[in-house]
Amino acid sequence: MNRFVVDTNVPIVANNRSRSNGPRPTMDCVEAAILFLVALLRDGTACLDADGEIQREYHKHLRSKGEPGVGDRFYLAILNSAPNRVERFQLARRDDGEYADLPQSLIDANFDHADRKFVALASRARATIANATDSDWIIHGVELSACGIDVKFLCDCDKDKWFIPDSRTKVRKSDRATPHPSKSSRARGK
Repeated sequence: MNRFVVDTNVPIVANNRSRSNGPRPTMDCVEAAILFLVALLRDGTACLDADGEIQREYHKHLRSKGEPGVGDRFYLAILNSAPNRVERFQLARRDDGEYADLPQSLIDANFDHADRKFVALASRARATIANATDSDWIIHGVELSACGIDVKFLCDCDKDKWFIPDSRTKVRKSDRATPHPSKSSRARGK
């Protein structure tokens, strides 16, 4: 296993969670993310930017205690800078604020601003980007490939295989279990 830039969705999925109350990942996708992170920490190198932008993004979505999920354990290893498993790279900025290592063609294609740091880092580190459930990597696959950016799709390239169908659906009041009549009467003061 070589160097990888790990999109934040990978450890989130490894924790069997979704981002921003989105749909839940399938168990196949969760398992793929777990197996990848375990192998990466055992045999590979996780690449991070020296300024800590990626680490700050991890912090928003993962638990620094390293539990209860594999994604959290990955984050703890990052925080401890696992000496043989984490490599940090300085990412220079251009005068316009964009990353110097971000290919102009991706800027012109309006590639997601939040994911640009991953591309710039992959370009700088000559690393592969690991993705579980972010469709931007598929949408811009041709541009990324033309720029020499490799993406490893842990959950396949078929978005229908990423999430449990209807797992995002909110529970309507009419679908909620009705409380026991005596309890609901007391609760209303009757």
